Amino acid sequence: MSPIKRVTLFKIPNEADQDAILEQYKTVKQNALKDGKPYILSVSAGKTIAKDDPRSKGFNLFAISVFASIEDMNFYDTECGAHKALKTVAAGKIEDIMTVYTESVTED
Repeated sequence: MSPIKRVTLFKIPNEADQDAILEQYKTVKQNALKDGKPYILSVSAGKTIAKDDPRSKGFNLFAISVFASIEDMNFYDTECGAHKALKTVAAGKIEDIMTVYTESVTED
């Protein structure tokens, strides 16, 4: 089975809120523990570049997380303390969110 790649897009109107959420993302990978061990393979997050591009539909922040399995991603969603901390920081700041996840059929 290929790793699970999860892409989340956010619409966050306030730039200071965007910065606060990105600061939290900087520590997610090392703070995310399952059975006392790190389990997220990688995390990448940042602001979108072309904010005026109509294709972005107003989404201005992204996060890409990679998990070894769907079970690890489900753990992240339901039990992970690092994800709970991230959601606490983001609470009330997000206008819209979209998340998709997949197993890639191609690799770099």
